Amino acid sequence: MANVFAVHSVGSSITTFLRNTYPQQIAGRDLPACGFELTSSGQLAGDISETTHITLYLYRITVNEHSRQTRRAAAPADSFVPLGLDLHYLLTAWAANPLDEQVTLAWAIRQLHQYPVLDASSLSPEAAWGSDEVIQIIPAELTTEDIMRIWDALDPAYRVSVSYVARLVRLDPDQDTEQFRPVVAARYAYGVEADK
Repeated sequence: MANVFAVHSVGSSITTFLRNTYPQQIAGRDLPACGFELTSSGQLAGDISETTHITLYLYRITVNEHSRQTRRAAAPADSFVPLGLDLHYLLTAWAANPLDEQVTLAWAIRQLHQYPVLDASSLSPEAAWGSDEVIQIIPAELTTEDIMRIWDALDPAYRVSVSYVARLVRLDPDQDTEQFRPVVAARYAYGVEADK
């Protein structure tokens, strides 16, 4: 059962995975030193360091269209359906020269291609993931117009980016809300009080 921290947990887990698996050398050649960070819109609006790093930016969240009414396998029929989300990310390279920018981004793309699944053991624990939780990281094709709209809305100039979708993030209701459904209507009767 994942809680509301799951959205942050996915992005944090992806950047941690990339950071922990980034090698110093490939085929006897040194790779540039590179940092990996989860970033927000506010951070992108500020001054961006030209040191070599890869950012993961969550630019959109959508409700997964295939899981809207799907309960977990062992869930009772009267339980709440978890909210299924797809998280849309931009993986962006930042560097002062083309070699560092292109090599680090190519490595990150290849790494996510080889390991496209995060299971409960590789997801950060703050979301209270269930042992059966699995998040798939899928490349998402954006049109040139869509990607330019995203970058036009951000303050820094365009940087080479690759888009991904992390699916399916299931947000379960809080435990105490499962027992009682919220009140959505109340009935009041107004009338003249009888004489006593």
